[in-house]
Amino acid sequence: MSKEFNILLAQVHEIRDLAATLALLEWDMQTYLPAGAADGRAAQMETLAGVVHEKLTSRAFAHALESAEAAKYEPGSFEAALLRKLRNNFEKERKMPARLVREIGAASSAAYGAWLRAREEQKFSSFAPHLEKLLKLRQEQSALYTPAAHPLDPLLDDYEEGLTVAEIDPVFAVLRKEQTALVREAADRKQPDDSFLHDHPFSTKKQLELARFAAKRIGYDFRRGRIDLTEHPFTTSFGLSDVRITTKAFPQLPLSCLFSTIHEAGHAIYEQGIDRKFDRTPLADGASLAFHESQSRLWENQVGRGLPFWRWFYPYMQRKFPGELGTISLERFYGAINRVECSLVRIEADEATYNLHILLRYDLEKALFENRLSVEELPEAWNEKMRQYLGLVPPNDLAGVLQDVHWAGGSFGYFPTYALGNLIAAQVWSLAHKEIPDLDEEIASGRFAAFRAFLREKVHHFGASLPPRELLRKLTGTEKINPAPFLAYLREKYLP
Repeated sequence: MSKEFNILLAQVHEIRDLAATLALLEWDMQTYLPAGAADGRAAQMETLAGVVHEKLTSRAFAHALESAEAAKYEPGSFEAALLRKLRNNFEKERKMPARLVREIGAASSAAYGAWLRAREEQKFSSFAPHLEKLLKLRQEQSALYTPAAHPLDPLLDDYEEGLTVAEIDPVFAVLRKEQTALVREAADRKQPDDSFLHDHPFSTKKQLELARFAAKRIGYDFRRGRIDLTEHPFTTSFGLSDVRITTKAFPQLPLSCLFSTIHEAGHAIYEQGIDRKFDRTPLADGASLAFHESQSRLWENQVGRGLPFWRWFYPYMQRKFPGELGTISLERFYGAINRVECSLVRIEADEATYNLHILLRYDLEKALFENRLSVEELPEAWNEKMRQYLGLVPPNDLAGVLQDVHWAGGSFGYFPTYALGNLIAAQVWSLAHKEIPDLDEEIASGRFAAFRAFLREKVHHFGASLPPRELLRKLTGTEKINPAPFLAYLREKYLP
């Protein structure tokens, strides 16, 4: 490394440490923060977000970046990858006024508390002013990156480098047509009886014990992480040595805690598998949010909802809940947890219907940013889209427009990555079976090391050193996200 690169790296480490501290404040806000501390936390987050932004866009940082870029580095090297990432981030960040960064940080923190209160009241109107403010701030941010083909494009790029509405729309058009038809055909078939999962309460303490056991067994390293409870499960990283997950348990939904924990553990295993030399730099992240979602959805669905997994795990669950499941056969249990059933809540949706929830949110975000829809009209539009895609109408705002935390954080452009992650997961799952012929037998025996090693080699260790399109090309031979493997996976499982 050159002297100039080391000077830059020292600044990068400092900025990354400050960003990790900001993430810690947000994690605490969503886990243990006292209800009366929200205003103070908003001020703290606003201050720290401003400091991070100022350091990222300072003359000193710009000079250090330019000086380091003057040297020549081997393509594919740590130095070359970091400089590419830093330059991309810098060009976006420097267009953001410090005032706007602080306002978004403060508005997001205030909106989170308002969202929680609105959920308690089951009333969108008390949250609407906060959402209106965040929408205007994000529209102001988007306008800084003109000319953009669509006002949502700059925000999509925050989560998936290079992603545009023009690229998403054709992919989602395929899902809108083919997955909707697939769901209708599957749902019309007689569904397995799952009443035994809801007739009696399942101890949340035991659910958490099982979830913790499963997370550890599939590879989540508790020496570098922990599990806590929150309103809306998430994963957060304060560095490669501290990647934390959260979950939630319901007595009448005994699989929710397990699947959400496996999902978040998938995110965390990805982060924990990144090359350690990337720590304290922007390369210590996933390649993109779609790739991150591919890893969480892969573990939750292809593994966690698959028959091989339950051949291994079901005896543990029966021993934990002998009164509730002792007389229930594996075949009956497996059928029950793979029912195709249109439902109101995204995070409880089965894998066959899940993407329809994402299409709904994407349609609404586009309409908001195109000024075809106002925040005031959002609940009614949500209910209409829910009827259109899933044939259901929410009984209240809690089951409808208030169910997700993302808009409370100003995270417009985030939702498409969930669906794209499902598509990438199916591509990775197909490739894994080709490279590990006995993968199903390994999983059925409770052995996950070979699969985890495959993921680490093919995806995890790269971190964000490769653009997502390049990583996808290394994996599959093409830079295009292909819905076909995912639709084939669903047809094979649900329409045999």
